[in-house]
Amino acid sequence: MRVDLFDFDLPTENIALRPARPRDAARLLLVPGSTGPLVDHHVRDLPGLLRAGDVLVFNDTRVIPAQLEGRRGEARIGATLHKRIDLRRWQAFIRNGKRLRAGDEIQFPADVTALAETRHADGSWTLAFGGDEPVEVLLERAGRVPLPPYIAGKRDLDEADKQDYQTMFAARDGAVAAPTAALHFTPELMAALAEAGIGHETLTLHVGAGTFLPVKADDTTDHQMHAEWGRIDAATADRLNAVRARGGRVIAVGTTSLRLLESAAGDDKVIRPFEGDTAIFITPGYRFKGIDALMTNFHLPKSTLFMLVSALMGLERMQQVYAHAIASGYRFYSYGDSSLLLPEG
Repeated sequence: MRVDLFDFDLPTENIALRPARPRDAARLLLVPGSTGPLVDHHVRDLPGLLRAGDVLVFNDTRVIPAQLEGRRGEARIGATLHKRIDLRRWQAFIRNGKRLRAGDEIQFPADVTALAETRHADGSWTLAFGGDEPVEVLLERAGRVPLPPYIAGKRDLDEADKQDYQTMFAARDGAVAAPTAALHFTPELMAALAEAGIGHETLTLHVGAGTFLPVKADDTTDHQMHAEWGRIDAATADRLNAVRARGGRVIAVGTTSLRLLESAAGDDKVIRPFEGDTAIFITPGYRFKGIDALMTNFHLPKSTLFMLVSALMGLERMQQVYAHAIASGYRFYSYGDSSLLLPEG
């Protein structure tokens, strides 16, 4: 499909620079099927919008301080780690990368160093970190939380972001971007959901910085999707299959949870254990197998994520949804408001 079909105009005032407080006070747009009326709610209304027996699936990845500022000689080098290769090596997007050559050492703060090993076709580099300490320890010393570019370009990182950009489910280090749909959840909301008979499960997908990369191709068939590592264990897969067998719905909280569930599900709609990389690219025409509904924030124009929600609900429907959201003052992107997408069938 032509990428420009997924474009739309977004006023800058609709881009959220801070989250709602409390988190579950964010707005939530209910989208029932392809023709049902759009209804404005708040996230805290969620227990009344779902059914007893449904299960919400959260991503328990934790955002690491994966953004580094350093020097190679006199040249300033910025690095955003986006995918672990092994215990000491990460693939990273590099700012001022033209100043790097294979074998160069980059000096970061707090005596942290990394060797530039290999330049990849997409312009990223493999960085090998020096020393014996775990890389996670080095990042805590020298790195900072990698706010999305559409926020970082408008304001500086501050202490509040260290909490605001982690979900309450964050448990497994490895993401360089938050699974933002889950940022809206609070212990109070989870208690209300449980009281309403709505369950929850967790999986792990370490979100990479590639999630923010624009689609530069003119046609979706020419876009190379970034890979991310994920895991669903056997017990979780069994419980999710049991939910559907009882007539409940598997509702992905965020596109990261959805992409991993779809990677783990077969054509028979059975979710199986999964561990490894996924580069699944979901566009209109895709037949969903692992999920029944999606809760997600509002995404960038011409992004793979807007393509994904258009695959779930239909492009014309999502154009209508986004037009309503913009006109109604919904807040977009990572710190923005949310939507509950309930496809027919």
